[in-house]
Order: sequence, then C-alpha cells, then structure tokens
Amino acid sequence: MAARDPVRATVLATRLIPVVDRTFAERFALRDDQRSLALVTCDIDDVLYVALDEATKKADVEVVYAHSFYAGSAHASGPLSGEIIGVLAAPDPAEARAGLEACADHAEHGAWFESANADDSLAFFAHPVSQTGSYLSAAAGVPVGTPLAYLIAPPLEATYALDRALKSAAVELREWFAPPSETNFSGGYLAGDQSAVAAACDAFREAVLEVAAVPREV
Repeated sequence: MAARDPVRATVLATRLIPVVDRTFAERFALRDDQRSLALVTCDIDDVLYVALDEATKKADVEVVYAHSFYAGSAHASGPLSGEIIGVLAAPDPAEARAGLEACADHAEHGAWFESANADDSLAFFAHPVSQTGSYLSAAAGVPVGTPLAYLIAPPLEATYALDRALKSAAVELREWFAPPSETNFSGGYLAGDQSAVAAACDAFREAVLEVAAVPREV
C-alpha cells in the first residue's frame, strides 16, 4: 500500500432481535415503542460510529449502545468481535433491518481510514460528515444536520494534526478524545460549515502524513 490508500472496514457479524425481552430492554433504556434491536460488530470502530449515525438518517432507528473494545481488533475476544459493537433500536423488525442494512453498507463503502505509510502500519481517519444524524449530533453536542469533521489518528499524530486542523478553518472543537482511547488512538470532532469541515479534514490529513514521513523533528 501507499500513503492515502484506503483502509476499509469489514462488518463481521449482524443479528436482528425482532421482539426484545422487556426485562433486557430496560437495560438498554428502551422506550415502550422500541421493540426490535439490530446488532452489529465491525473491525474498525470509528467507521462504525459514522455508519451507525448514517443509519439514523436512513431508518427509524436510534443508537442505544455503541462501544469500542479495549486494545482494538488485534486483541478481540473472538473472530467476530472486531473492534466495536453497536446496537440500534427500532419500533419493528422492518425498521431495524433497514437501519442495519444502511449501517453495514456505509461501514463498508461510505467511510474508511487512510494509510499514512507504505506498509499500512500507520492509519488515520479524516472523515467529513456532511450532515450529522441523531447519534453523532448528541455525541458532539450539535444540532442534527451539522457538518462535522471526524478526526482520528495515533496519539502524537492526532494531537499535532488536530491543532493544525483547528487553525486551518473556521471550525470549533466539539469533542476531544484524549490519548489513549480504548483502541489507543486520539482525535476529535470539529464543527463548522461544509467547506470549513473539508478544509479541516485536509489539514489534519496533511499533518499526519507529515509526521509519518519525518517522525523526529529534533
């Protein structure tokens, strides 16, 4: 591989629960109208977070659980665990399936990491979300439909590149993922208009590639 080549996610397992047990539903804090669940695992967590948000724009679903696994997919608990589990709640199986299909499609075709070096050992995520759905809006504390730069990289690269991104355009830091995260990465959400978000993603990308090319400045 080479710098800027895509590093794509794989959806590892999916299941529908047409009618969830109501005692179990209480643990997810489901409303009475949320009777069905869609479950999904994926080998790249940030891609799935974006894909879960996309599902909320394509179907009558809500993200009721999403969590990264410690140390990432290389240390997964099983071959179908990957790096994250997500759970969508819906009023019925049809909406749950529609949300799950939208989520899986976006995870594998709509968002991806990029390689920063030849052997793909350094990867980063500089993804512009044109309009947030309900999930990322809540996570970033912005109105639904807000453009968002979703920026993730290894700790030093992310810290350096996030500063560069903030200085590159009229964007606001809405969330900072201090290093280390569960998967030992770092990054943040930056909000602005679509052109500013695109510029911030470009600046973040350029800064990560700079560090990858010349790791030691002194």
